[in-house]
Parts: sequence; C-alpha cells; structure tokens
Amino acid sequence: MSVIGLALGMACGILIFTLVTYHLSFDTFHKNPDRIYRFVTEWHDDEIDRSSSVPMPVGTAFRTDFSLGQITARTFLMGNSLVTINQGNDVKKFREENGVTFAEPGFLDIFNFPLIKGNSKELFGKPKQAVVTEKVAFKFFGTTDVIGKVIKVENKTQFTIVGVLKNIPANTDLNTEIYVSYGSLIDYDAFGNDKNWGGVMSSSKAYTLLQPGVTRAAADMALAQLPKKHFTGRDASVWKFKLQPLSDVHFNTEFDAYASKTYLWALFFIGLFLIITACVNFVNLATAQALNRAKEVGIRKVMGSLPYQLFWQFIAETAIITLVGVIVAVGLAELFLPMLNGLFKTEMDFHWMQLSLFIVFATVVVIFLSGSYPGLVLARFQPILALKSKLSQKDVGGFSLRRVLVVTQFVISQVLIIGSIVVVAQMRYAQTADLGFKKDAIVLLPMPKNDKATVGTMRNQLSGIPGVESVTFCMGAPASRSNSTTGINYDNRAEDEHWGINMKSADDQYISTFNIKLVAGRNVFAADTVREFLVNETVARKLGIQPKDLIGKKIAVNGGTIKGPVVGVVKDFYNHSFHSEIAPICIMTQSDNYYTAAVKMDMRHAKESLAAFEKIWSSTFPEELYSYQFLDESIARFYELDNTLLKLVEAFAAIAIIISCLGLYGLVSFMAVPKTKEIGVRKVLGANIGQVLWLFGKEFTYLLLIAFVIAAPLAGWAMHNYLQDFKYKISLGPGIFLAAIASTFVIAAITVSYRATIAALTNPVKSLRSE
Repeated sequence: MSVIGLALGMACGILIFTLVTYHLSFDTFHKNPDRIYRFVTEWHDDEIDRSSSVPMPVGTAFRTDFSLGQITARTFLMGNSLVTINQGNDVKKFREENGVTFAEPGFLDIFNFPLIKGNSKELFGKPKQAVVTEKVAFKFFGTTDVIGKVIKVENKTQFTIVGVLKNIPANTDLNTEIYVSYGSLIDYDAFGNDKNWGGVMSSSKAYTLLQPGVTRAAADMALAQLPKKHFTGRDASVWKFKLQPLSDVHFNTEFDAYASKTYLWALFFIGLFLIITACVNFVNLATAQALNRAKEVGIRKVMGSLPYQLFWQFIAETAIITLVGVIVAVGLAELFLPMLNGLFKTEMDFHWMQLSLFIVFATVVVIFLSGSYPGLVLARFQPILALKSKLSQKDVGGFSLRRVLVVTQFVISQVLIIGSIVVVAQMRYAQTADLGFKKDAIVLLPMPKNDKATVGTMRNQLSGIPGVESVTFCMGAPASRSNSTTGINYDNRAEDEHWGINMKSADDQYISTFNIKLVAGRNVFAADTVREFLVNETVARKLGIQPKDLIGKKIAVNGGTIKGPVVGVVKDFYNHSFHSEIAPICIMTQSDNYYTAAVKMDMRHAKESLAAFEKIWSSTFPEELYSYQFLDESIARFYELDNTLLKLVEAFAAIAIIISCLGLYGLVSFMAVPKTKEIGVRKVLGANIGQVLWLFGKEFTYLLLIAFVIAAPLAGWAMHNYLQDFKYKISLGPGIFLAAIASTFVIAAITVSYRATIAALTNPVKSLRSE
C-alpha cells in the first residue's frame, strides 16, 4: 500500500512538473527574450479595455519616429487559410488551421526560428515571397527542397517559396508555419488599410527588439506621443499604445493569453498536496506497524544499537521503498504522458536532465518526510518494555498523530472534490443556460465569396433542401470569437459615447434563424446595404433609456461611415463566452461582410442534409476546400481549457481519494488487531455487526467532519477566485459542500466497512482464545 500510494503521488508530481515547466518555457528559446516586446492597445474611457493588437500604422510610426527599437516588424495573421498547390493538372488543397502570417522584413531576426534554406537577408523584402517550415514543405511537396516552388493563398495571390525554416518548437505562441511578404497584404483588400489609425483588427500585431540598454518605460513614454499626434479630440486621451514583454504574452489573460499563471500555481499545489498525501499515507502505515517491530528494536538495542543507528536504518528502509515507488511512478508518468498531451493538445516530452533534478529532490524530500517520524518513534523504544511486549499505542504516538494525518489526507481530498463539483456545475451552467439564442441544429458554412448573385443562389439552393428550416447569411454566429468593436454616436450628439459597440452584419433572417427575441420595434427589412439597425438591450441600458424609446433614433458607427435609424431592440444574447460580459450590439445588413451561411435544419434529416450542403457548396466554390461546423460545437470551444482543467482536477481528486483510502484501509487493519479481544467480548455480550462497525466508524466520522470544517473554507476561497474569471457564474451554495461531504463519507464508509466487517464476522471464541 505504501508503494502504491507513493507511486501515484509521485507520478502526478512528475506529470504536473512537466506541464508547469512546459508552459513556463514558452518563447524562452529566442536569442534576446528580455528585449522582445509586443505592441498592445489600451482604451482609457469609462472603463479600461485592452487588445493585444494595434492599428497597422503603429509599428511603422515607432520604427520611423523613434530610434528605440533595434528591429521592429509588423505581422498580420490570416487564420484557417486555404493554400492551393498546382502541379500540372494536379491541384492540391490544404486548410492551414494555424493560418498564414504576413510578416515584414526583420521578423525572423527578432525571433529565433532558424532558416535552414534560403538567404535570410532577402526575406520579405519583395512582395509575393513565402517561407515555410520543413513540416509544411514535406506536406505540400513531399520534400524539403522547395525553393522556387509556388503556393497560392486563399485563391488570390501566388507566393514563391524563398526559404525553409526549421520546424517551429511546440512551446511558442507564434505557431504559424507559413510566412509571406507583408507587402502582399494589399492584395487582400479587406485587410490592407495601412493608413487607418482608428481601427484595431485582432490579426494585426507588431513586435520590436529594443536597443540594448533601452527600457520598457522609455519606450512607453515614446509611444504615449503617438495618440496626441495622430488622434484628435477625446480620442487623443482615450487611445494608449504600450509594450508587453514577451514573457508576459503566454499568461496575461487581459489580452489573449492561453491561461493565467494562477492555473499553473493551482496545478503546482495540487501536485504538492498529492505528494504530501502519499507521504502522510506512508507515515500513517509505518507508525501503525511500529508495534509489530517492537521486539526487533528491543533486541537490537540490547545488542548495542544506538538510537541514531536505528533511525538511519529506518530511513534506509524508507529509501528503498521510496525508490521502488519512484521507479513505478516514472513508468506510470511515461504511460500517461500521451494522454496528458492529448488532453491539452500539446507535444510535451520529458526533459530528463531537468526532470532528474526534480525527481532526485522530490525523492530526498519524500524519504525524510516519510521516514523521519517513524524512525524517531522506533529509535526511542524502551528495550525492556519492547521485549516484554508491554508497549502500547501511546508509545508510538497513539492515535492522536494518525488522527492528524487522516484529517490532512481528507482535507486535501475534500478540497479537490469540492473543486470538481464547482467546475462541473459551472460548465453545466454554461452548457444549459439560456444564451438568448438557439444553438442546436444549426450548421455554419463559410462563404469565400459573398456577392449578391452568389448569396441569392446559395439561399435558394439551401432553402430547397428537405429538412432545412431557415437560412441566414451573416458575419458570424451570435456568439463568436471574431468580434468587431467600434465607436458609436447616438442621436447626432456632439461626441461619441464612452463605450464601444459590437457590429454584426446579418440579413433579415438572422433573428428568426437563431430565435433571437424582439423586445421593441420590428426586424430589419431585406437589403444589401445598411439602411437601419437592430440593437440589444445593453445599448438601451448604456444610454439610460427604455428600449421602446430607442425606436426611430439615429446611430452612427464605424467612425460615422455607417448610419441609420434603430428599428428594433432585441433581447440580450451572449456574444462571447461566460468569461466576458454581454457587449452592446448592433445588427445591420452589410452584405459585403457575410462570411458565413447559417442553416437551421431538422436533425432527423441530418445525414441527407449535410451531404446536400457539401454538394451545393462545392459546386458554388469549386476552388475552395469544403468545411462546416455545428454552432453548439463552436460555442463549446470557448470552454476547452475549463473542461481540460476539470478533467485534470477530477483525475487528481480520484487519485487523492485512492491514496487516502489505502491509508484508511491500512489503519483500520491495524486498529482491528488490538481491538480483537474487545470485539470478541462485545459479541459474546450480544453486540451485532452494526454495533461493531460503529466501533470503527465513529472514530473516522469525527475525523471526516473535522477535515470538512477545514476543507470547506479553503475550497470556498479557491473556487470563489476561480469563478471570478466568469462574468456569469453559479453561486457557491450549501448544496455543493453537502455533496462533497456526503461523497467523502460514502467513500470512507465503504473503505472502513469492508475491513471492519471482516473483524466483526470473526468468531468471538477464536478472538478470546487468541488473547
């Protein structure tokens, strides 16, 4: 039992150490990581809003107006891009999920992505150049000898490959594998506005390698001059540009980080607690067995052994058991690492040099944590009492120490159980709560071309498929990762409002397809240009008026270029995940932004409908690569990290419970030995099995209640902090804590009852005779 407990605890420790060090290593491999910064945008208005992107001219202005940056380069990511390869009559199509990045000269000098083929001094200096990784080159052409070969991006521009990069490391947030000349961005006219200071697109980034000796503070002071120079009126004080250290990019959730360091710290402490639980288990079992070794210790002392020799003997024995446990733990960690990679969608591997230091350190700590107290207990035995078998539980610390240890184990277990219940409840809330729109049975189809004729033809063809209930063309679903926010002017006021509005382009079928409710006014009429608006209740609330009073009022968005009256107010719906607040929203018939066709269908005809969708789509866009997505699956991706962490917490909670139950079972086994005579006497006097079981159970009932009293506030504090990351969340009611204590009682009762029942069923005649 000791070996199993230690192995489970150490295996979890090894996996968590690997996961934590993997994320801490992100983008640390570059040549000068401490001098690399990303430009970010802040808006200081009623609230402070932030973006990890900047207007396109910011990078150029910093490079030309100041001499603080050694190298400055802009990038633009075109995500989920179609790449086409023409080889004679053979046409190959690839959908690149990591996208294609348009990069300026110098980008590959800032970041350490080694070039293995090509001339680094000539990269991106001319339009229509491309650089790919070895992996992509082999995927496209079956070889890495691809200099001079041509790829086409989004069926628009042909790029000639002029360089091949070594494969991008897994531990970077810059995971694009295809880079092309930034100068070619103008070919994609929707993205190429290099003069727009007032627009921030999420794909537009800029990076700089500061000159040696230049501080971030000095660069921020220089950047503070740009809004004053390029903005007028209130915007000059609202807009701020700053630098974000490269080391902060992976963890700063105020921007677009993968996860907060809080999650890593939580995992670190879970790993630490599991190792402590395993050590506690060992001490529990070792001290319980100490009486069985009393005569051995007595004889050794009579033969001249000194206390320190007995102590180190036990430490040596502990070391052997621990080493066996560590060997098993390493095997378990190797076995479960692929599962962890699959869970996090990573490519982690064991770095044995680094990991060996952790294992050696953890092993030494475990040996002394586990072996010191039992060693001291054995070393202080009185030899005469030991040889006469007159030592009692008091001489090995009684049950007082083991009570503390059992409480410690179950505090950890209950904290993890409560954590699991809270995360499960929050995820269920996110999945079942009213989003303000219907997400089921809706398929999203991309629209590579959205002119009037194509949209009209697609609408007729899709609507004619049996089982299709409605079709709408839009920029995206009501809840989407892609959101376009701009300023709003209401009722021709002298200045814009001090908050932004989320623009959603959609046709007149949008609210009926997604079942969005009107609370005032009417729906927009069918149109190809913007003539009128729908807004949500949040807009009315921000303006401090009733929804019905908005009807007929004029608003202007996108810097005043799009104007019209409000004709309807819709009920609030979530435009992102529950992590963020519902934004002010306007819906408008801007047809050139219809990038998605959303089809609501009868799922009883799903198979036939999906096949028909593909046939229509492929005939309409023969040069493209067909793909589709269900809306509910798209929304579920908002909570990928939360669900991953949930699975981890559940797994670790299960392991903590297993370790605790092993210790509990062992402890009950040793409790049963000195109680053999007592059980026999009670049974002779008429005690039934239930009364004998209670003899064991009452001890652990008190301990579990004490553990719960300690665990509840700790878990409550931790889960309160976890829920702060959600703008819409469950409340920490008493039901969560009652469920946790009830489940712990059931698990402990099963563990105790099994061993106690064996003791209770023993023939009392044999028990009394043995005494």
